[in-house]
Amino acid sequence: MELNDTTDYQLCFVCGQRNPYGLKMVFSLDGDTVVSDFRPAAEHQGFPGVIHGGIVAAVLDEALNRTTMLTDTPAWTMTGRLDVRYRRYVPYGPLLRVRAKLGLQRGRMSQASGYLTLAEDESVVLAEAHGTFMALSNQTIDEIMQEYPGMRDFFTPTPK
Repeated sequence: MELNDTTDYQLCFVCGQRNPYGLKMVFSLDGDTVVSDFRPAAEHQGFPGVIHGGIVAAVLDEALNRTTMLTDTPAWTMTGRLDVRYRRYVPYGPLLRVRAKLGLQRGRMSQASGYLTLAEDESVVLAEAHGTFMALSNQTIDEIMQEYPGMRDFFTPTPK
């Protein structure tokens, strides 16, 4: 199962390896969780030395969304709801880690939860999130694929 975009697109703000302004995150599977370590750049700050809350939400959203690849019928999804709880400010400088786990699954809907920590000490929870995600319909996939047909296989993975 591929958790990362390997197509010719790769412009996602969080995971796109070709996005010059993005975080360039790479996700992997660690047991039953999706995980990624990353170091935000200076331009991702809000207050001096503090990562902007919108960046934190984007990172959590991306990680939670990736858990839908762990279902019995893996599917790429769009966020229906994302609830973020900011526990403390997210510092600029240290390596950070996001970890997410699949929750309830019902039809095209999946729920997930996760948290953002310092990579060197996962007991330091900086933010946590819960989200609800809906599998993309064939019509939506068709609309997206018009400009990037190489992404079709990426968005329609083979079931487990």
